[in-house]
Order: sequence, then C-alpha cells, then structure tokens
Amino acid sequence: MEALLMEWGGLLLRWLHVLAGMAWIGSSFYFMHIDASLKPAPDIPAGKGGEVWEVHGGGFYQVRKWLVAPSALPPQLIWHKWESYSTWLSGFALLCWLYYGSSDLYLIDPAVREMTAGWAWVIGIGTLALGWVVYDALCRSALARDDRVLAAVGFGFVVLVAWGFQQLFSGRGAMVHTGALMATWMTGNVFLIIIPNQKKVIASLLKGEAPDPALGKAGKIRSTHNNYLTLPVLFLMLANHYPMVWSTPYAFVIVGLVLVAGALVRVFFNLAHQGRGHAWWCWVVAALCLAAAAAISLTSSPLGREALGLAWRAPAPNEAVVDIVMARCSMCHAEQPVWPGIAIAPRGVVFAGAESIHRLAPQIALQAVLSGAMPPNNITGMELGERRVLAAWLAGR
Repeated sequence: MEALLMEWGGLLLRWLHVLAGMAWIGSSFYFMHIDASLKPAPDIPAGKGGEVWEVHGGGFYQVRKWLVAPSALPPQLIWHKWESYSTWLSGFALLCWLYYGSSDLYLIDPAVREMTAGWAWVIGIGTLALGWVVYDALCRSALARDDRVLAAVGFGFVVLVAWGFQQLFSGRGAMVHTGALMATWMTGNVFLIIIPNQKKVIASLLKGEAPDPALGKAGKIRSTHNNYLTLPVLFLMLANHYPMVWSTPYAFVIVGLVLVAGALVRVFFNLAHQGRGHAWWCWVVAALCLAAAAAISLTSSPLGREALGLAWRAPAPNEAVVDIVMARCSMCHAEQPVWPGIAIAPRGVVFAGAESIHRLAPQIALQAVLSGAMPPNNITGMELGERRVLAAWLAGR
C-alpha cells in the first residue's frame, strides 16, 4: 500500500507542477512579448509607457502599460503571482516526495559520497536557501551596473554549484537540485522583489504620492532574469528522466552549455518581438552548444567510448548476461518488485528471463552500459566487469 501511495503521490504532484509551470511560463513569456511590442500611446507621456493591439478569440484587445503607475489607481487589479508560487511549492513538494523520501534510490550515491538521508536533506534545502541569498546579493551589488558582468558571474556561480552538487549527490540528484536552485531564484524574484515593489507602488498611489520609479525598474530587471532562466530550468528538470545527460562526470559542463543555449533562444525571440530583426545566429550557436552537450554525455560515460559500436539488434543473451540482469535489476524490474517503495516496475520494464532481456536490449544498452545510470546509484553493486559483459553481448561479440 505504501508503494502505491508513493506512486500516486508522485504522479499527482508532478501533474500539478507541470500545470502550474505551464501557467507561469505562459504568462511570463506573454508579458515579455507585450513589453517588447509596446508602441507610443497618445495619452501616455513619452517614456512613461505605451500600448499594443492584439487579435485573438474573435475579438481585439488593447493592452496598455504604464512603466511605473497610472495617475490614479484603477478599481480592480489582476495579480499574477500564484502561477509562480504554486509552481515552486508543487516542485518543492515533488522534490521532497521523490528525492528526500526515497534518498537511497534517487539522491544518495555511495560511490560519490556516503551520507545519511538527514544530511542530504539539510545540504539540498540549505543550498537552495543560500543560493538565493548569494544571487540576491549579486543583484544588489556593484556588479549589477553592467548586465553582461552580472550574467557572467551568475553563469559561473550556477556552473560551480552544479559541480559542487556532483561531489555530493547522485548525478540525477545533482541535476535536479541545480534546476531547483535557479527555479528558487525565479520564484524568489516574484515573491521578494516584484510583488513587494508593486505593493509599494500601490501604497504610494493610495497616499496621493508619486511612486518611486526605481521600484518598477527593479521588478522589470528581475522579470527579465526569469525570462532568460526559464528554458535552462525546464531542460534541467526534464533531464532527470534522461540518464545520458546526468550520468557523465562532466554534467556541470552540460549545465553551462544549456544555460547558453536557452538564453540565446530567448535573445532571438526578445529581439524579434522588439522589431529588431531575426538573429538567426542565436539558433546556430544554441544548436552547437546542445550538440557539444550530447557529445560530452556519450564520450565521457563509463563505457561510452568503448560502447560506440554497440549493435541495437543484439543476439540472444547468453547465460552470463541473463544472470547479471536478473541478479542486478530484477528486484525492481519484476512483475512484483521486492524493492521497498516500488510497487510497479519502473516504466513497465519487466525482466522475466532471456526473451524479455533480448527484447529490451536497447534499454539495457542505454541505462546499464552507455550511461551506467542503472541500477540507480548502483544500489545493487553492478561491477564494471559486468557492464563490459553486457557491452560485449550488445556488440555481438
């Protein structure tokens, strides 16, 4: 029963997290597009705002923006904040449910670092909190006077933290915590900067005072940061399902390449929405970064260079192959798994003998040979020699 509850809890939390993320990212990208498309309006002073016309759903929309605030407070306001809050809260709940609730499977890899579940939780949550403190301090420092300098320092900090996580957690745990760090920055920007500044502007209007323009400017800067962080965060969150990304010792380099690629894609769209042309070079450089990431993930895996010639149509497995798979994998990948916390074989992969092993050869090649991701955290102690036996079988030798 406990294992079934873990499965359903994980599914529902992931469902909520994805839905909330869609709402937040959609509204964030929409408002960035609006900001970039603003045109002068006759009744808004120059440099104080603008408007844009849109057509959708059979009608026309006139969207107007005051860069600081209008002269009087409107009777109703729609606040865009819960999309961000619900995304972070559901993501943190999912992190606790999966990674902290099943630390031995997903987070703690004895080959990387021996630690108790309690210490893993403290390090993971503590780093997310400390990461916000560092990021916020950088944004308030003299470095923030030059966007390029701040971006370079922020980039270096994320890559350094990704490397640090790799020295402490499993590859999968390191990747998801790096994404969670940047996601915490994004929601922190909304919760601690953007929304409080907007409330201060409203308070000034209610007092009949002119709002401080610096409040709106600071909120816009943090919103722009979120815009450039969105695509890399999405990649890192999805990457925990793809072991070739996080199983390499150079996963922190892949993080850096994805940061560049994701930011450049947003550069392309932001420039296009501003009417400044189409910077197609952004896509070229982004594609090169992702190609480099793919090459690193393959050639630096435990058996990557040796296994490049693997045949995906492997011959029938010999007795040694069957013994290895059944001894190292079948406790989870069985009709009735016996590993605590697992009620159903992950991804429906069931090893029931030579026939099923032969049929699932491509998955074995990816998970156990090319990436070395399975067994998770090598929890059943599969040896490198055993992986080489699997590689030889897959190569038809």
